[in-house]
Amino acid sequence: MWRRARLLVVPALAALALPAGAALSADRDSRLEFRLGESVFQRLWVPAPASTRSADGLGPLYNARACESCHPRAGRGPSPPGTGEVPAGLVARLSIPAATPPQRALLEEGRLGLIPDPRYGAQLQPLSAPGLPGEGRLAPRWQEHRVTLADGLVVALRQPRPRLEEPGHGPPDPGLRLSLRLSPPLLGLGLLEQVPEAEILAAADPQDRDGDGIRGRPNRVAGGRLGRFGWKATEPDLPEQAAAAFALDLGLSTPPRPDPWGDCTPAQPACRQAPHGGAAPHQPEVAPALFALTVFYARNLAPPPRRAVEAPGVRQGEALFGALGCAACHRPRLATAGGAPIAPYTDLLLHDMGEGLADGHAEWQAGGQDWRTAPLWGLGLATARPGGAGLLHDGRARSAPEAILWHGGEARQARDRVLGLRAEDRAALLTFLDSL
Repeated sequence: MWRRARLLVVPALAALALPAGAALSADRDSRLEFRLGESVFQRLWVPAPASTRSADGLGPLYNARACESCHPRAGRGPSPPGTGEVPAGLVARLSIPAATPPQRALLEEGRLGLIPDPRYGAQLQPLSAPGLPGEGRLAPRWQEHRVTLADGLVVALRQPRPRLEEPGHGPPDPGLRLSLRLSPPLLGLGLLEQVPEAEILAAADPQDRDGDGIRGRPNRVAGGRLGRFGWKATEPDLPEQAAAAFALDLGLSTPPRPDPWGDCTPAQPACRQAPHGGAAPHQPEVAPALFALTVFYARNLAPPPRRAVEAPGVRQGEALFGALGCAACHRPRLATAGGAPIAPYTDLLLHDMGEGLADGHAEWQAGGQDWRTAPLWGLGLATARPGGAGLLHDGRARSAPEAILWHGGEARQARDRVLGLRAEDRAALLTFLDSL
């Protein structure tokens, strides 16, 4: 289980980069700001108009009423049960292929990351304000197959096939593509934001010049900025990440995204004309002060501390992690702006992960098989959750072994080495991952 969120740093402190799990003491004002941001994160928003000032404007179409609903205790969303039930933290991103020269030009020139469905926008939102229909029901079908490891152990793998049922606003585009996304953990994001761009780009090797089969590359998003957050590295910093979540998940406007109707499209006029919660015309529903508190909270969440680092099994597993090739993408150390190292186990780059994980959903320079290397800090806490970990972009993997076995593409050779491990070596590897 995720523990209560811990304060990591304050902006006034220069030594922002610490070893994973460390926490700085902060002055009283900063701790108060952090807890106020936590209260905004936990706030249950309501549709407009409402007597509750600074808490209305939800929707008109939305996925959840609070940030906490998708990120319990600032952690990852719960693992999908695979029985038709869809947890709040599992959403469907939408896109269609570029069908016209103007659409292709928008993508090729980097002015747009994807072409949203003309009726349903960039994300399916099943919930709605009173008087409006929701956009439909997300109904993933789960397919399962089994993989046998070298020592005879059988691991069951499941894969979702997302579908839109009971569309509430008419038929979607025939070329609609749905990509399931499980809400990722927020812990340690402020440290990742402090990794210099040069540090990230130094590990990029899109032409595989060193011949190791790893071709990490950055995602360049609006204005050519380096993307580092989101499953496909589509957001360049935490304010943009928070604004996207407010708009797509809660239908709330913010200073970076001032449209009060969230993801409602021109084909949904009643949605666009619905009441909004801004204190005055053209003012965001999430006031600048509240938005700043939310970003401060997300920026200062400490990553979980590692456990049993010096235990023999952990040290053996760590050596295997490097020897198997896992560390080529899940880099054990990254420098930050202050020069001190952190240990998130990511390179923040895109990698082709193979057809098994492909979603056909391109965003900016990330293709349908490309995914940003997920940080591994906190993995041990995730795998200890009742009901499964909810790993990978759609939460299909319920354990670390399942997640590893889904790795393909650039990670195929490392995965195959794991497949051939002796039982005792595999146990050591999993002990190490559990320590993160």
